[in-house]
Amino acid sequence: MRYLVRAVKYFAAFCVIYLAVVWLSVSTMNGYEQSVWDYVWATLQTTRGQLLVVAVVVLSAFYPRFGFITRRVEWDMEDERDQIIATFALAGFSLREEGDGRMVFRADNMLDRLVMLFEDEITVVQYGQWIDITGIRRGVAKVVYRMGR
Repeated sequence: MRYLVRAVKYFAAFCVIYLAVVWLSVSTMNGYEQSVWDYVWATLQTTRGQLLVVAVVVLSAFYPRFGFITRRVEWDMEDERDQIIATFALAGFSLREEGDGRMVFRADNMLDRLVMLFEDEITVVQYGQWIDITGIRRGVAKVVYRMGR
């Protein structure tokens, strides 16, 4: 169910981005008095417009599969807890939950949360001598880069 919700979120985000680009395009044309919706409707009547819709649907369907990752880093949650929290803070995340060998971080900034479509939760779990960092690719990459190991 979570996968489907993520796919719908990405579809909506792609649609908003497309409408913003069309609005910018239409608003900068001198003498063009059609609305954004007229432009979109005309585009959807063409083969390229229909292929654009198919491409957005396919991309939205597969993006959650590739947009979320797990990275393993050689750290110890108990011994280096403060360093982990400081590293996440540098990446723009703060600790929201902790317990049972698990830490959950969320983005601090509302704009970052919005850009990540409120899928900004990153989970850290101890796995032997490693910690598994799981979450949205953008956030996990920022944290792992700052860990430098």
